[in-house]
Amino acid sequence: MGKNTTIKWTDSTWNPFTGCSKVSNGCRFCYMHRGQTYHKKNPNLVQRSKTTFSDPIKWKDGRMIFTCSYSDWFIQQADAYRPDSWDVIRKTPQHTFQILTKRPERIMDNLPSYFSEIADRVWIGVSVESQDVVGRLDYLRHLKCKTFVSFEPLLGPIEWDDNMSALDWCIVGGESGNNFGYFRFRPMEIGWAESLVVNAAQNNVPCFVKQMGTDLSNKLQLSNKHGEILEEFPSTLMVQKFPPNKHGK
Repeated sequence: MGKNTTIKWTDSTWNPFTGCSKVSNGCRFCYMHRGQTYHKKNPNLVQRSKTTFSDPIKWKDGRMIFTCSYSDWFIQQADAYRPDSWDVIRKTPQHTFQILTKRPERIMDNLPSYFSEIADRVWIGVSVESQDVVGRLDYLRHLKCKTFVSFEPLLGPIEWDDNMSALDWCIVGGESGNNFGYFRFRPMEIGWAESLVVNAAQNNVPCFVKQMGTDLSNKLQLSNKHGEILEEFPSTLMVQKFPPNKHGK
């Protein structure tokens, strides 16, 4: 993670703080928990970074930055660190920041007083892994910035409704994981992803299909273990679009 990342829908990742607790089924095999556990660190401990906190200030070229890939920007345990984190965003007008959360109920109470000054450079999104948590989208309705949803890991069919038609972007992806051990993976059916892609197009929402996930990669005998190579996707899922006027590229 850092200035260079393998995440295809962003340029860089930035973690002013790390650590997170699980809040829903999508968190079960969390890659952050997997990585921290592997390195014998406590993944639930939320703490300010000693080395990466000011990274965006050092990056002079404009970049699309996925924020808190190893935490949740709106997690309560980071309340003490968030004001200074917002200030880093304020000081870096060359960048656009993508903030993805599973705690959307905390968004409005934790925006800075100057949010209108930076809103054109902040995208706020929610993770929706199943129909059980589709209500997270309601919290994006009145935000004065670009909004998006990440259907990853996609764990079941999702009914597209009016909440989603107001979005600026959506991401779709299957779960990646290990064939053995605790941090494994669950299946994504092609039809679930196809339904989202079709309905995104019908609602004029750009859609980015990130990966097929480990289960489909195994079943389809893809060359990449996570099923990340676009040319190997089923033709109906060969879609990787961004919203217009994407800052940072």
